[in-house]
Amino acid sequence: MIKLDIKPLDAQVMAAARQRQNELLKPAGSLGELEELSIQIAGITGKVKNKISKKIHFLFGSDHGIYDEGVSASPQYFTKILMQLYASGNGGAINELCKNSGVELKIFDLGVKNLSEFPSVDSNHKFMNEGTRNFLRERAMDRETAERVINFGIDLVKEAKGENFNIIGAGEVGMGNTSPAAACIMAALGSRDENLVGRGGGLTDEAFAKKKKVIISALNHHSLNKNDALEILSCVGGLDIAAMTGIFLGAAAYRVPVVVDGVISIAAALLAYKISPLSRDFMIASHKSLEPAYSAAAEELKLKPFLNLNMRLGEGSGCPLAMQIIDDALAIMNGMKTFNEINLESEYRKEIF
Repeated sequence: MIKLDIKPLDAQVMAAARQRQNELLKPAGSLGELEELSIQIAGITGKVKNKISKKIHFLFGSDHGIYDEGVSASPQYFTKILMQLYASGNGGAINELCKNSGVELKIFDLGVKNLSEFPSVDSNHKFMNEGTRNFLRERAMDRETAERVINFGIDLVKEAKGENFNIIGAGEVGMGNTSPAAACIMAALGSRDENLVGRGGGLTDEAFAKKKKVIISALNHHSLNKNDALEILSCVGGLDIAAMTGIFLGAAAYRVPVVVDGVISIAAALLAYKISPLSRDFMIASHKSLEPAYSAAAEELKLKPFLNLNMRLGEGSGCPLAMQIIDDALAIMNGMKTFNEINLESEYRKEIF
């Protein structure tokens, strides 16, 4: 059972943070989303001034049974190959982005086929050895497994908080995982709009048409309740999505800002929101994914990504990029002078607040 004590953002501290932003040596509101980021994080932590001196990124690897329906252009063994690359510490996009941004990377094998053990990959939580089942034919996983994986994600945040990490990102790798992501988003929105299905890593027109048909057929087969996140996950989800759902819930419970990446990540964010609507307020959307289901989920969550880089890689690649910008937003809040501190006349500003 998922039991969480999630409290709202601290409105009083957010008001104090907004007041400080208005007193800083600039036209009020002139730093746009940088101001809003610092105010949101103040509400999360209960402090006006914050630092993200310790950053962590969780990367979840898992295979997906829906791959058998021809919904991906990449060979399924690429999941294993990429996990091996990440484990080496060099060569993967997420490796380089995390190193360049000073982010600690932790890698988990939740259900990757035929992956050998690596010291830098945590394989102690391999919930399904072969990954999820084919959700066109049966449930992707049983409900109990979905719940266990969510609780695993929550526990990871608890541990990160105990180790004094100030911000969290999460990503995934698994061939075919845009299919469960689209299915989860569509199920949570109560939609059967095939235009929400994207091409993922690239598909021929024929394969793309088949992918749409597979997802719509699966949704019709399972007849899901859009408000039952656990049922959605167990029927059409993935182990990676379940773990990230836990990450987003845990971030809210333990009051740590958490960065949302692309379409697979926001599918998890949407399911976390279905479990606890307050969890949304602890999320920071990094970049706008090219996958069409992303925009639908972001609109439902009222999340505004502040980067638009035409990215669709996965791995959580938007997270370390966003963390650098968040770091800058907090540096402004912490170090910038106010009008009063340099004795600059500011009476004229009273009429424009």
